Amino acid sequence: MKLKTQQNVPTLELDLVNDTRWSLQEQTPKNFTLLVFYRGLHCPVCKRYLQKLQDRIEAFTARGINLIAISSDSEKKAKTAYREWEVKDLPIGYEYPIEEARKWGLYISKGIKEEEPEIFIEPGLFLIRPDETLYSASIQSMPFARPEFENLLKGIDYVLEHDYPARGEA
Repeated sequence: MKLKTQQNVPTLELDLVNDTRWSLQEQTPKNFTLLVFYRGLHCPVCKRYLQKLQDRIEAFTARGINLIAISSDSEKKAKTAYREWEVKDLPIGYEYPIEEARKWGLYISKGIKEEEPEIFIEPGLFLIRPDETLYSASIQSMPFARPEFENLLKGIDYVLEHDYPARGEA
C-alpha cells in the first residue's frame, strides 16, 4: 500500500519505553509530527541515527515538531536500546505490528543473522501535519540512505518560511 501526501495517515497508537501510551491522533504539534521507524536493537546504523536525532531534539521542538521513534522490537529490546543508546529524551515506541507497518508502505525484512529478529520493519521517516495528513515520506529497504537530520531541518525551515505545499499527491 502506498500512502499519498495530503491524505489521512493510518491510526497509530503504541506503548513507549517510559511505560506510557502514545497516539498520533492525540498529538497537537504546531507544525508536524515526525515519525522515525527504525529496524531495532540489532541495527548499529539505527543506533547512530537515533543518537543523531537525540542531539537535534531541541531543533525539531523549536520548529513546532513532535517526534517519536518506532520499531517492532519487543519491550525488553526497546528498553535496552533506549538505555544503551543514550537517547533519553527520545520517545521510543515498541512492538509495532508488522501488518500495521505495511499500511505505512514500510518494507519488511526477514532476519538473516542470528541477532536479527525473525521479521522486522525497515526504516521510514514521515512528516505528518497536525490534521493527520501526510506531508512527506522517506522509505528505505536497507539500513542506509536515510535522510540526514540537518538537511531535513533546513528543508522544514524552507517549508515553514514559504508555506510550501506537500508534493507527490498526483
